[in-house]
Amino acid sequence: MVRKLSSLNGLLSWLPTLALSPLLFAQGVYVRRVTPRLPEAPGKRSGVSGGGPGLNLLILGDSAAAGVGAASQATALAGRLVAQLIPEFKVSWQLHAESGVTTRDLIGRLEGVAGGSFDVAIVSIGVNDVITGRRTRQWTAALASLLDLLESGFGVRYVLLSALPPMHRFTALPQPLRWCVGLRARRFNDELLRFASRDGRCTVVSLDYPRDPSYLAPDGFHPGEPAYRYWAAAVAACIRQLPSGAASEDRPA
Repeated sequence: MVRKLSSLNGLLSWLPTLALSPLLFAQGVYVRRVTPRLPEAPGKRSGVSGGGPGLNLLILGDSAAAGVGAASQATALAGRLVAQLIPEFKVSWQLHAESGVTTRDLIGRLEGVAGGSFDVAIVSIGVNDVITGRRTRQWTAALASLLDLLESGFGVRYVLLSALPPMHRFTALPQPLRWCVGLRARRFNDELLRFASRDGRCTVVSLDYPRDPSYLAPDGFHPGEPAYRYWAAAVAACIRQLPSGAASEDRPA
């Protein structure tokens, strides 16, 4: 009975979206046409910095992970995160990210990357799954495959999955498209928490960005540099809370 009620509630919640689908489609076409296309942040995508216990990081994902909206990789997620960690660790890091990729796309890209031995993987993925209409079940199935690949091909010991950003605040999206996309993103985040609890191989990094216009890039869609600073601090805090064996000097990248 509970399962039937849950299914009914899910169906009812989709009725407004179905009714608005012609308008939403037209707004989607308009947004793609008028939204400026910002480049991925320039700069190094790998390096070694700091002192102390070795910490091998693999940073993966979509345009946000690639630093779209930041002036350089130094002020994007990767650079900010490394800067947060080097007072405590010798950080060896690699960034593999590309604008527009879904979770399945990311798996395909990684299959062509040489493996390694990484302590922690930080993953930013899901926004493109939301906007391309993936179902949550399809998304979590892809996430499970991604975790399998990170474990078998890259020796990753801990995976940190960043929650989806507050897409209901993306000013690039007109209403009611913004409301509908935000609703889907919240559903994806709810499912992400359930997935992480079931799977046991990953931790979700929840992001509660301040309501500040500077946290969005000029395109109204990607993170601004204050958001990258906030995001990196949240990820660094999660890494510090991992078991002490997360960083080890005998695991070459």
